[in-house]
Amino acid sequence: MAEARRYYETGKRKSAIARVWIMPGSGKLTVNRRALDQYFPLETHRSIVQEPFHVTATMAQYDALITVRGGGISGQASAIRHGISKALLQADPDFRPALKQQGFLTRDPRIKERKKYGQKKARKRFQYSKR
Repeated sequence: MAEARRYYETGKRKSAIARVWIMPGSGKLTVNRRALDQYFPLETHRSIVQEPFHVTATMAQYDALITVRGGGISGQASAIRHGISKALLQADPDFRPALKQQGFLTRDPRIKERKKYGQKKARKRFQYSKR
């Protein structure tokens, strides 16, 4: 492990943007000045956030300070996972194969499709009346 310093990265998913700082510590995760279990009440979202630490076996070695905004709760959890993965890679480049194999370093490009004029939503049309 490197000397005691902070590593910063940005993670994105849908319209959520997470700013992640990791530093050597005891494994404490803080999201928007709240504990992880307070910010994400569902276990599935908490496990998504912690996946990079489990894959690299560094669960109790780093503390993370995270600010996230935009999007919904699932998009935010995935954005945090992306940011943590990139920050861990900065901390130790040897983690690259494990993180890349899980797909945590790839920014998921899927975003909401824009609404088109003359239509109800992006693809849904108004009801057609023949007569």
